[in-house]
Amino acid sequence: MIALTTLLLIAACDAAPPPCEDVPKLAVDAGWPTIPAGAKFGEVSAVDIDAAGNVWVLHRAGRKWEEPFPGEPIAEPTVFKFAPDGTLLAKWGAGLFVMPHGISIDPEGKVWITDVAHEQVFRFSPEGQLELTLGERGVTRQDPGHFGRPADVAFLPGRVLVADGYVNTRIAEFSPAGQFVRDWGDFRIAHAVAVDEARIYVADRENARIQIFDHGGKLVESRVSPAGNHTYSLKPLGDGRLLAIEGRDGADRKGAVIRVYAKDGTIEASHDISLPGKDASLGHDLAIGPDGHIYVTDVAGGRVVRFSLPSKSDK
Repeated sequence: MIALTTLLLIAACDAAPPPCEDVPKLAVDAGWPTIPAGAKFGEVSAVDIDAAGNVWVLHRAGRKWEEPFPGEPIAEPTVFKFAPDGTLLAKWGAGLFVMPHGISIDPEGKVWITDVAHEQVFRFSPEGQLELTLGERGVTRQDPGHFGRPADVAFLPGRVLVADGYVNTRIAEFSPAGQFVRDWGDFRIAHAVAVDEARIYVADRENARIQIFDHGGKLVESRVSPAGNHTYSLKPLGDGRLLAIEGRDGADRKGAVIRVYAKDGTIEASHDISLPGKDASLGHDLAIGPDGHIYVTDVAGGRVVRFSLPSKSDK
């Protein structure tokens, strides 16, 4: 009996989740952005910055991620364009999306949006005029003409990279005109893709790692996330440094932890921008403005926040 009790106690200890990581809290800019009274916001999925520094935010206007996905599109505008000071400049996207996920602004200012329910990637003019559609609506396959819940888009000269995605396991490449070029990689939810002058970075979310490739798609580094945490999005900071947002830790607890990686992959800094309370936040996407401000979307918190990283002299 004593032996059995001991075994049960050991099993209980093994089953207990590890303690939450103690990460310093980082304040966000209060009052940014300005959301008009009566506007539906809700789950905020993605953010990107255009060449003028305007902040584009993709949200679900009160709809929550529930499966099976609904069939009808969201009736309210889902794309908000903010000035750097947080003033709302434009909104559109009503009646277009069922479960919008990613937003990316290309070098020409075109707006690329993924919808995981539609199984499609769209390119719009900045005014919201549909210009290009990739994928067959509602059809899930991994081939040149289809997607498996596409998550994110990034751009290299003459190349459009689609992180594909929740069901599929690849990066799919297209020409800017939408012609399929090739696919590569082997991921377990390729949730985000980003590029710099030498590398392609993929948030291999459920493998709890960041995969780094050269521009030819050759793997050059596999960076395991701390304690099995799940990286949801990432952006280069320059000089080989990398910024990432973790939406869940290794025990599957939701949060919003910012990581700053040095060129060699070591962690320079970690910051917590979560709302107080269990599972109150889920960091989902991030963008970096030309003025150095950082923007993060928080799905569970129904918000997009702006903040600045502390300088080394502030630490």
